[in-house]
Amino acid sequence: MKLWMRKLAVVFVTIFTLGMYSPTALLEIDAEENEDAFSSGADINNHSGPVTELREEIDYTIPLPIVEANPKEQAVKELTEQAKEQAIIKFGSRIASQVEAEFTDIILPNIEAVLASILDESGTDNYAYFAITENPAEGYGERIFNVYDEKRGQDVAKFHVRRDNRPLEGHYFNFHYHVSSDGFKEHHDIGEIYWDKNTPPRWMA
Repeated sequence: MKLWMRKLAVVFVTIFTLGMYSPTALLEIDAEENEDAFSSGADINNHSGPVTELREEIDYTIPLPIVEANPKEQAVKELTEQAKEQAIIKFGSRIASQVEAEFTDIILPNIEAVLASILDESGTDNYAYFAITENPAEGYGERIFNVYDEKRGQDVAKFHVRRDNRPLEGHYFNFHYHVSSDGFKEHHDIGEIYWDKNTPPRWMA
């Protein structure tokens, strides 16, 4: 009931009863309803539904700075991946099926270390000039790949694998490299992989 109607009703009742009874209960009920309405309004204002959820969805984390890769490390990584590809091509499917895992675990890390030292000794910061050649020798040839300096137009290192037949032991694959500083004369060992007592197939077979 409207507030003015309640007040009017109180006045009429008071007049008819000659002031003996004043129905103030009607006004108290109205006051309680107003208080409920006010508290409901307060609840609505304090409601933390979509607004709170939206605030929770906002990511306040600070983004981490982007760290650029070291140019030399990146170059070594790329050269090492290319070196592995050329080695697998040289092995051929028959040899690779037996030695690829051992090559990857034992020989390749040593090749990577040699490549890093070659870049260190190059005296340049522009490592993009260094490349891996893509013509491994087949048959019984030793060449796996060369490291080529495109800026100077020459090979700086040659990586080979030699077949060693040791009496009473069997056949080994000896990995080594040569460098331009001594005219590619000295053998620098990288490591070796045992094959078998039987003669291994030709390279790239």
